[in-house]
Amino acid sequence: MSANAELATLGGGCFWCMEPLFAALKAVSKVESGYSGGKIKNSAYREVCAGTTGHAEVVQVTFDPDVISYQELLEIFFTLHDPTTLNRQGNDAGTQYRSVIFYHSPAQKETAECVIKEVTASGDWLAPIVTEVTPFSAFYRAEDYHQDYYARNGNQPYCQLVISPKLKKFRERYKAKLNA
Repeated sequence: MSANAELATLGGGCFWCMEPLFAALKAVSKVESGYSGGKIKNSAYREVCAGTTGHAEVVQVTFDPDVISYQELLEIFFTLHDPTTLNRQGNDAGTQYRSVIFYHSPAQKETAECVIKEVTASGDWLAPIVTEVTPFSAFYRAEDYHQDYYARNGNQPYCQLVISPKLKKFRERYKAKLNA
């Protein structure tokens, strides 16, 4: 990993779904599930799920920009979830499942806005992109049982029905960018 590792904080629905996908990228050294964007410090999963904290479920990705750019990371992000559904991903509904990019610098904000324009212009999505682009303020690591959830619980029905098909499709599409 390069000395100038960067952070990306992204919400695209359930963090259980996002974490194994980003963790498979060879440019990524760390992925943590957590909460960001809310008004309550150190929120717990039950509070976030109740929708009273304002937090989104996010993954915080530590990546090597010498191997993958922030733009490439965002381009991948937009293929991992539906950025056109407000406060929903599949059966998961609520503001905690919103599509959001928490930028860590003015350059990340500019890149996010450009990628959203490109994704919109591509015509890949028929409905408008509703992804928020918001300044990063804090990240609260989710409880330990949420970390590496898929790796530890891959046989659970949710993992088999929701995450495994996403991971298979992801591995086929991004084969050249994955860890060996």
